[in-house]
Amino acid sequence: LAGCEEEKLHKLWEGLGYYSRVRNLKKAAQVIQERYNGQFPGEYDAVLALPGIGEYTAGAVCSIAFDLPVPAVDGNVLRVAARLMNDARNIEDTAVKKEFRQIVWEVLPQHRVGDFNQSLMELGALICLPNGRPLCESCPVRDLCQSCAAGTQLALPTRQKKPRRRKEEKTVLLLCRPGEVQITQRPADGLLASLWEFPTLPGLHTSAEVAELLSVPTEA
Repeated sequence: LAGCEEEKLHKLWEGLGYYSRVRNLKKAAQVIQERYNGQFPGEYDAVLALPGIGEYTAGAVCSIAFDLPVPAVDGNVLRVAARLMNDARNIEDTAVKKEFRQIVWEVLPQHRVGDFNQSLMELGALICLPNGRPLCESCPVRDLCQSCAAGTQLALPTRQKKPRRRKEEKTVLLLCRPGEVQITQRPADGLLASLWEFPTLPGLHTSAEVAELLSVPTEA
């Protein structure tokens, strides 16, 4: 992975999600080769320092693979925590996330930490459901749930309202000649970084405007 050419890596990654993820995987592999002699580090701070790895991924890897007592707080766990504590604060707020993570940290067992973290994730994924009615009648921690007791579970968790999606108008060009079609590569940074696409022009253009833009003056 550390030595794989980027174009080959992108081809292998097709259909697996954002290409920025596989680029970070390659960067992380290079760091592991250079600093750790090709052995994945087994300490939380070292894993967290790898490119593309945040607190949740570092916590999941370290608790599941190395049984280290660190939390793995994803969206499922945040939802479970908000309902268990009947907490109506915005779970996307950085300070709230940090506080919930600290609460989970304080109740971690000393052993089988990965199983504990995965049980919280599964509780959120299968019982304490998002975008619908939680299955409170099947919940193993129902007696501990403050929102269930208060009847507020459907109103939780609270999230920040998403801004309206920005729309952009583009004119896409399909430039062909026998056996060939032109494509261009997007910049290495920003939206859909480094992906290949048909040439585009900002805004909407008529066929006549495109023809004029593409015309190449002939030399006398």
